Amino acid sequence: MSTPLLLTFNPGSSTVKIGLFSVVAGEATRIGQGMIDFRQKPLRLHLTNGDKTREIDLLSTVTEDLHDVLDETLGWFATHFPLDDLISVGHRVVHGGDRFVGPVAIEDDTLAAITELVPLAPLHQPQSVRLIRAIRHLRPHLLQAASFDTAFHRTQTDLVRRFAIPRAMFDTGVKRYGFHGLSYQFVIGQLALQFPRLAKGKVVAAHLGSGASLCAFDAGKSCDTSMGFSTLDGIPMATRCGALDAGVVLHLLKQQGMSAREVEDTLYEKSGLLGVSGISADSRELLASHRPEAREALELFAFRIAGEAARLATTLGGLEGLVFTAGIGEHQPETRAAVCERLAWLGVELDRQSNDGNARVISSARSQVTVLVLPTDEEQIIANEAVEVLHSEEAKS
Repeated sequence: MSTPLLLTFNPGSSTVKIGLFSVVAGEATRIGQGMIDFRQKPLRLHLTNGDKTREIDLLSTVTEDLHDVLDETLGWFATHFPLDDLISVGHRVVHGGDRFVGPVAIEDDTLAAITELVPLAPLHQPQSVRLIRAIRHLRPHLLQAASFDTAFHRTQTDLVRRFAIPRAMFDTGVKRYGFHGLSYQFVIGQLALQFPRLAKGKVVAAHLGSGASLCAFDAGKSCDTSMGFSTLDGIPMATRCGALDAGVVLHLLKQQGMSAREVEDTLYEKSGLLGVSGISADSRELLASHRPEAREALELFAFRIAGEAARLATTLGGLEGLVFTAGIGEHQPETRAAVCERLAWLGVELDRQSNDGNARVISSARSQVTVLVLPTDEEQIIANEAVEVLHSEEAKS
């Protein structure tokens, strides 16, 4: 008897991670994965099956509809996995606005609503729309589900979500939404399993990757986060600026004569670690560099992370745990140490050996705050929610 399979798509601004899961007794278990970087020429599929990884050059090129790329990619997956057993596809969608508070089946009205939110997440949302439409074209019989990064933060109060701008603007959607919700959802689940007492307390998690943010949890619920209306907000990132005085945008538009498109490109693609260092957006390259610009970019990164963690502790009214996750958070002891050194006044103290070894618990026995390194897995949340949607749709029929 065949085992049902489920596919997940986790798009970034220029990449897409693909997960393949078996579904047994309502549980999704990863059996394979792939990744495509749309900036590479030729395109290359990184395909993993168990402990084996293949690098496959694709013949197709990137087009607006992605039909050819996705068709070829699914063909390669089919040479390693029985894709005839696919029952559903789950998508990470960065922005759900105020409409979507949890995972949903993608129908015509759902897709229209997701598309309407493209201006609020111009780097990521278009990728989701293209992937959804491509699957509709290639495998129209498959149920598709959407999981929203913003949904996890809907527990935040209006006080936290409001900007100090004319009140009517809040009612039209100009408010703080928060992102990386799927990652934080996974992290809080791991906390509940591994550190149940801490999971019931006041915790700040730092999702540090190419995109980066922090989130404040109280008893597992999102109370505040560094990202606001857009994925530009909060701490500096690989190429994104983080929090910025709105007057800078006005200055660039009015005094320097930049177009809106040029400002958008500068703030999304040419700022952050890349902009400050002038060397690279990759923190690993900056750590290996001896140039002062590289050091300053990393110091600014840690400085802003620590400052945001302290602000979030104020929202929580205390701090019992600090969690590092995502690529930088999980694998860069230097960054974690630089952040925690600035939080010593809050009672944060690292155990150097544990931190250098990327251990699960990296705080010292004397630390008043438990500091953890927890891997995240957004694709697992997407898969879990796609199964949830699938069962819900089956119950309706």
